Amino acid sequence: MPTLRIVQIDAFSETAFGGNPAAVMPLDTWLDDDMLQAIAEENNLSETAFYLPTKGDAEADYELRWFTPTAEVAMCGHATLTTGHLLLSEHPDTDTVRFRTRKAGVLEVRRADDGYELDLPITPVEPAERPDLLDALGTPDGEVFLSIVDSAEDTAIIQLSDEEAVRTCRPDFKALANIHLMAIVTARGNDTNIVSRVFVPAWGIDEDPVTGSAHAALTPFWADRLDCESFSAFQASARGGRLGCRLAGDRAVLSGRCATVIEGEFFF
Repeated sequence: MPTLRIVQIDAFSETAFGGNPAAVMPLDTWLDDDMLQAIAEENNLSETAFYLPTKGDAEADYELRWFTPTAEVAMCGHATLTTGHLLLSEHPDTDTVRFRTRKAGVLEVRRADDGYELDLPITPVEPAERPDLLDALGTPDGEVFLSIVDSAEDTAIIQLSDEEAVRTCRPDFKALANIHLMAIVTARGNDTNIVSRVFVPAWGIDEDPVTGSAHAALTPFWADRLDCESFSAFQASARGGRLGCRLAGDRAVLSGRCATVIEGEFFF
C-alpha cells in the first residue's frame, strides 16, 4: 500500500490549536490531480500543500500546489508559510526557501526574528457594486472592492464600520456558496491596526481561520488608508491569528510563526 508523509502545522500561531492548520505533504513526483484532490478531501483541512524539488530551476527550490477539500487554488498564503516552516526547520543552515507555483509565480518564505516572513504578490482591488454579496453577508452598509488582477483568486474586500461589525457578521453561507469570491470583511481594529474575517463557502470553506492570500489584498488596501507601509492585523475567526503586514512595492510581506502539531503517514 503506498504511503506519503503528512505533517499538520498551525500557521500564524505560536502554539498548537491556534491560527490556521494546513497539511503539508512532500512528493517525489506529481500524483494525478484526482488523487491530490481526494487526499485533500480526506484531510478535510482548509488547505493541503503538496511540494517536490524543482529540477534545473534557478529561481525556485521547490514546486508547490494547494488544494482545499473541493478545489485547487491559485494562491494560498498560510499553507505556503507552513511548507516553508517545515523545510526551514529541517534545514537549520538555510534562511530562505523559494516555491514555484502554477498561477502565483515564485513565492518565498524566510526566517525573520523568531518567526518567518512570507512574500506574496499583492492583489489590488477597486470599488464595485455587489448588492448580492452584501445581502449574502448581511452587511448592507459595507463598501465593496473587487480584485482587478487575473493571477490571484477572485477576491472581494468588504469594508465595514468597525471591529464589532466584523466580529458579529453572520453570513448566509448557502447564498454565499453561489458567489465565487473570497469574501473578506474588514475594519480598523481596537487592539491591532486592522481586523478581518474571511468566508469562502464556494470553495468548500465556510470561514477560513487565518488567510495569507486575503492579506495580500488587505496589505495594499489598508496601507493606503492607514497611510503607512507596515501595520498589525488580526483575523477574528474562532481560532484567530495575528500577522504583521508590510507593503514592499508590488509585494505583500506577511510575518508570523508556526507550530507543528501532527506528523505521520498517509495510506492510500
